Amino acid sequence: MIAVVSGGILLWELLLRRSGSEVGTLVAVQLINYKDALVLDVRESSEYDAGHIPNSKHIPSDKIEDRLQELEKFKDKPILVIYRSGVNSGATNSLLRKHGFVHVHNLAGGIDTWKQENLPMVKK
Repeated sequence: MIAVVSGGILLWELLLRRSGSEVGTLVAVQLINYKDALVLDVRESSEYDAGHIPNSKHIPSDKIEDRLQELEKFKDKPILVIYRSGVNSGATNSLLRKHGFVHVHNLAGGIDTWKQENLPMVKK
């Protein structure tokens, strides 16, 4: 049993390293559940209100730089950036890295992929 768990953890670490700053839903769920990652939703308010990942923090992408102070306590934790399709979150990732956040990941495919996989969502 220990070997299976150890193998799973090693595989997860390998997937995380290989994927660089972009992670799929499997790794995203593991970051949330086992690494206490901050889920940072950078979509517009109307998109966020229509459905978002439970316990996510909402800061629209155009407000990130103004609200960096709110994120300071998460500098040593993984941050999973959520956009509608994952395309535009690269700019947010770059901005966060520029300000010293090192564990920043983009959800591949964004919230669209999360929905397609029927993963948990809540509406505001």
